[in-house]
This record gives sequence, C-alpha cells and structure tokens, in this order.
Amino acid sequence: MVERKDTGHLSVVLKATADPTRRAILTLLAQEGPLRVTDIARHFDMSLNAVSKHIKVLEAAGLATRRTEWREHLIEVQMAPLSEIDQWFAELRSIWALRLDALEAALKEDEND
Repeated sequence: MVERKDTGHLSVVLKATADPTRRAILTLLAQEGPLRVTDIARHFDMSLNAVSKHIKVLEAAGLATRRTEWREHLIEVQMAPLSEIDQWFAELRSIWALRLDALEAALKEDEND
C-alpha cells in the first residue's frame, strides 16, 4: 500500500502548473529572470489584468514572488515548489521500477519452466 503524505501543497502546485499560460510564465521567468508584470504581459495575447491573475495563482502556490523596487513590481520564479513534483514523480518511477523488475522475474521463471 502507498503511504500518503500531506499532499495539500503538492495539489496546489500541480493545479497552478496545469495551465499552459502559467507554465509559459514560469518558463519565461526562469529564462529571463525577474520581470515586471507589463514585460511578462507583452509575451501573451491577453489583457494585462488576465496575466496579473495568472501571476497571482503562481504566487499563491509559492511558484513566484513579487518584490517592489521603487514603483515597479518584479515577479521572480521560485523553483523550490517544483521539487515537490519531482519528488512525487521519483516515487512513481520507483514503484514502476519494482513492478517491472517483478514482471521480468516472472517472465524469466516462465522461460525456465
């Protein structure tokens, strides 16, 4: 049986990254570094308000932070929450590796019979 840890934050991160626009914003921030909301919005065919809402979802999930320099708000990617997804996939990979090893052993046993 699989042990279930508190997956509340993982669910929030997965939900935030489920949207292709938010993934594109994260990729842009990872490539370019901190950007103003208006600079981010220039890359998308949507209103500044819509981009701002996407950024707020990323901030709520801990995937982005906002810092103020004078009158400018800079958005910066935070990669740490993505490690939760990586950890979850690593656990899944290990389960499948065990299952494939068991299948291989069963197939070899059939060959020997």
